Amino acid sequence: MDDPVNAFCKDTRAYLTGAEAGPLSGLSFAAKDIFDVAGEVTGGGNPDWKATHGKADSTSWVVQVLVDAGATMVGKTHTDELTRGLFGENAHYGTPVNPAAPGRVPGGSSSGSAAAVAGGMVDFALGSDTGGSVRTPASFCGIFGIRPTHGRVPIDGMLQSAPDFDTVGWFARDPALLARVGEILLQSRVTTARPGLVLIAEDGFETADAEVVAALRPVAEKVAAMAADTKGLQLSDAGLGAWVRQQSVLAMRQSLASAQEWIDRVDPRFGFEVARRFTDALAISDADVEQARTEREAILQRMAEVLEDGAVVCLPTTPMPAPPAGLPVPERYANRARILALTCIAGTIGAPQISLPLTAVGGLPVGLSLIGAPGTDELLLGFAREIASAL
Repeated sequence: MDDPVNAFCKDTRAYLTGAEAGPLSGLSFAAKDIFDVAGEVTGGGNPDWKATHGKADSTSWVVQVLVDAGATMVGKTHTDELTRGLFGENAHYGTPVNPAAPGRVPGGSSSGSAAAVAGGMVDFALGSDTGGSVRTPASFCGIFGIRPTHGRVPIDGMLQSAPDFDTVGWFARDPALLARVGEILLQSRVTTARPGLVLIAEDGFETADAEVVAALRPVAEKVAAMAADTKGLQLSDAGLGAWVRQQSVLAMRQSLASAQEWIDRVDPRFGFEVARRFTDALAISDADVEQARTEREAILQRMAEVLEDGAVVCLPTTPMPAPPAGLPVPERYANRARILALTCIAGTIGAPQISLPLTAVGGLPVGLSLIGAPGTDELLLGFAREIASAL
């Protein structure tokens, strides 16, 4: 396949022909290189991981169910190393081009999947989302992307990072296809109902750049007007930045546990930021974890109140459009902290979140997000489809 955006892994074939008849017949898709395909080695974005693991015995559930539904898998796509990144810059395999913003990062860790969809190379693509790895590239690349309710889509046969937060997500260029894929992966029909209440998260908008607010706020108000009722609110009295720590602590501890035996045995090569993330995780104490669990419980209680009775929260997906590729590390860390202030909400409570490409800032896409209560995936997919046709 011609790959002008460096979306696809060059060292694996992973081609699966879709069933002749099915609801996704005739469509093509790609899968992030963390999903097993029988007979292929799952590379995880790191050459030492690939060199020290054998071929998969079976194909992951998510890939197989899509192939059985008629879609043809045409390849595996690049990821940040072991999914530990938000920008899509890989020290070993390079950075996929952002087709919507050349010279800027595509977002990660599902970078190749987002680039392949945005570049029109496939109809849809699979990614994963732990701390924002589908939502961020969807926003940066100007496509639709969803992180489903935690546990709704099986993660069997997927390279896991932090199981309490890991989800399978997917991308498409239009919401109708996003919903069609969702019906296969969720094993459920997408509803045409509208939410009864859309809540505009004021602190979510306060987190974003002024240019992003100016572009997104009018769109958010139009979206909110499509519901029976709307109002603004502050999600966190302490500010959303205060919510980031607990998820970072819990996810970093789990990510280290998932990979530590292999790291100790292989002494693999990592890019600086990924190595630093694992090193930082070594300093997390049991007391830190207990405090984080307490903080998470408070957030769960607060968001249960906010999302009761079918309410949906509306906020920017990312606080900025895609940053330039190759920024100095301190600038990337500052951007990462601001992104996590928005993406940690759904991850913390295990809720579905969908990013809609409804506007741009200076020609650069930036997504508007909807978060629903856990289990409202079908509602969000249907509402997103309706929003895109109305605006």
